Amino acid sequence: MSLFRGAVLGSIIAAASAGTPDNVSSRLEIHPLCDVDGVAATPQNHLNGTSSYQIPHSLFKEEGYDHREALFGMPPYGGSIAQNVYYADADLCDPNVDTRRGYPIRAKDSNGKMEPWASPYILMVDRGGCTFVQKVRNAQRSGAAGVIIADNTCLCSDQDCVSANGEDVCQTAEPIMADDGSGGDISIPAFLMFKKDADAVKAELRSNHVVQMEMAWKLPSPDDRVEYDLWTVPSDSVSKEFQKNFKEVAVALGDRAYFTPHMYVYDGIKSHCQGADGKNMCFNLCTNNGRYCATDPDNDLEKGTSGADVVTESLRRICIWKHYGEADGIGVEWWDYVAEFMHRCDTPDFFANEDCIKDAYKHSNIDGGMVDRCMRDSGGLEKDVPNAFLDLEISSQTQRGVVVLPTAFVNTAAIRGSLSVASIFDAICAGFLDGTEPDICTKCVSCPDQIGCVRAKKCAHSSGGGGGVAPHTFFLTIFVICGMFGAAGFYHWKKTKDDMRDQVRGILAEYMPLEDNENDAGSPMDFARRGGSTSLIS
Repeated sequence: MSLFRGAVLGSIIAAASAGTPDNVSSRLEIHPLCDVDGVAATPQNHLNGTSSYQIPHSLFKEEGYDHREALFGMPPYGGSIAQNVYYADADLCDPNVDTRRGYPIRAKDSNGKMEPWASPYILMVDRGGCTFVQKVRNAQRSGAAGVIIADNTCLCSDQDCVSANGEDVCQTAEPIMADDGSGGDISIPAFLMFKKDADAVKAELRSNHVVQMEMAWKLPSPDDRVEYDLWTVPSDSVSKEFQKNFKEVAVALGDRAYFTPHMYVYDGIKSHCQGADGKNMCFNLCTNNGRYCATDPDNDLEKGTSGADVVTESLRRICIWKHYGEADGIGVEWWDYVAEFMHRCDTPDFFANEDCIKDAYKHSNIDGGMVDRCMRDSGGLEKDVPNAFLDLEISSQTQRGVVVLPTAFVNTAAIRGSLSVASIFDAICAGFLDGTEPDICTKCVSCPDQIGCVRAKKCAHSSGGGGGVAPHTFFLTIFVICGMFGAAGFYHWKKTKDDMRDQVRGILAEYMPLEDNENDAGSPMDFARRGGSTSLIS
């Protein structure tokens, strides 16, 4: 599955429970747990493999820890990850991760080697040496559920940290954990922990004390209705599967969720596609004499789909939404049209074909004349005049800070990870105020087959925990199987007995004397004729 990432603008101020740039509230805290005997853990009882330990109270902060959240990976929105922490004692730039090193020290196995990190776990690694994405990818491959990157430089504003480390070099702000462009395969979350706090955690781990961290995420949940947006372009390939399959979920959510599709359009004037003399400098990449532009999908300016074709289709979809989706926030006809267009017209030869578009209108119950009037009335695409709807999209994308496509927002929070039906459905359900979730969320969020659950309005795997067989069904099946084997065994035994009797009769008929003897009490053949009821011995 192709991945997408949310927009990145501005600096991150992610204090204990502050919002990240994508407006997701994340939290990093260390849990205090008492030993079962009320005694703190020691390296010795930990090495002996005993289960009693104490997470140091000195590390507990009620308000949580300041941190920066990675702008890649897939956080469990509305959920958390709480696991023991291992310190890798390395920067984890080497893809060959040694899971038998680091802290706390573990017991040794039969080969005399230290036991590997026990899954699931959160892995702490040192900053530096390679990109954040590379570190997290290597941690993910080693089995980590989450990653804490320990910063190696003090903030200039933290004079205690600077003094304690005796460093002349400091940083004015923590870095943004941005994607290096290759983070599409990352599925676990990651935080950057400030140096002063990270040093304290590493000290406890080096002392062989067990530390448990919790990484938590919460979407804005203002009320009992969720608003979600999708920013894309008609030529985008990443969002196609989502747009084909999400209609049923949108209908099932009903008026409890309001959807708004947005089309990303480049501002041709700011991009200097409209020259000082008023001429279109970007040719067929733009409409309205260079005002509104899009990239060429096939990178061929001479043939195929042009940027102007993409802008035209963008305006068409905006108008379809205005007339068929804006009122209810569901837009059944809009979803249908997008699916029909992708099925019939999404090729270089038919992308801008009027007959193909009319066919898509017809199969999605769209009034093409009304849509065409909407496109003209908004300012059209031919003359050097503004288009009201396209100007509105440009303004909205600037305010929201959309720079990566496709991007989805739930309650104004950018959703990272794979753009799939499941990830967006989970995020939407996490965006409701506690206790106000619609039935479709309570029934289907935890269902292995969410689409099937939405269609049937119940989870087919809900009984017995993940698709197990009910006890009475199991025992009834066993009884029927035993009965079948018993009947087959009885039939085989009876058939074998009858076959043996027939063989005995044949032998007697072949080898016994056949002459008649009136003085005899009876013929030996009488034995065979009577089925063995007469004894052969006088």
